[in-house]
Amino acid sequence: MKVSLFATCLVDMFHSNVGKAAVEVLEHLGCEVDFPESQVCCGQPAYNSGYVKESKVAMKRMIETFKDAEYVVGLSGSCAYMFHEYQHVFKEDPVWEPKAKALAEKTYEFTQFIVDILKVEDVGARLAGKVTFHTSCHMTRLLGVTEAPMKLLNHVKGLEFTELPGKDKCCGFGGTFSVKMAQISEQMVDEKVQHVEETEAEYLIGADCGCLMNIGGRIDRVGKQIKVMHIAEVLNSR
Repeated sequence: MKVSLFATCLVDMFHSNVGKAAVEVLEHLGCEVDFPESQVCCGQPAYNSGYVKESKVAMKRMIETFKDAEYVVGLSGSCAYMFHEYQHVFKEDPVWEPKAKALAEKTYEFTQFIVDILKVEDVGARLAGKVTFHTSCHMTRLLGVTEAPMKLLNHVKGLEFTELPGKDKCCGFGGTFSVKMAQISEQMVDEKVQHVEETEAEYLIGADCGCLMNIGGRIDRVGKQIKVMHIAEVLNSR
């Protein structure tokens, strides 16, 4: 099975180890993985800020970049959902709407692809320690991926899981929200860190590097000894 990796900006620029881990997990599961070098930002920051016309330039670039892919696997539920949003952005556009729909039909979030397409729940991972899991807003509420991460984590040997209180609440990142509304964002992420502490977890796991960067940054700033990991890194632990 051929997979084209949609790394996302944050993985590409700040969390390259997450991308490497994802490739190794997918190859371990028998996939042939390629990384289209022409990929850029999916356009979500500009789109969510109201710059629809400008964001279409990036969208068209991404549609063309992945047009020949068999499957597109994204390392962020938020960015993977954006690929599904393209068909609405280009609604009634005779050229780009069909292309956008084709991209949406073959795009999956990382854990969603493993569980729903590869039909795998146990990847042979091992991580000893207490963990909790942050569910990102776009991944759960818009993309609808809720069960796949937990099915995979439930099979990680040595892992002791505790559900995160207030897991349905935003961490305060929200793309440009954390920049435009910094004071409110800070209060939201402080609440999230408090909930993480309540679980007594050694590891905070998530599937969206935007959320993990935000929460992890706050954890580091306030001096808490909690390690932050993307689920791809967990699944690649042996």
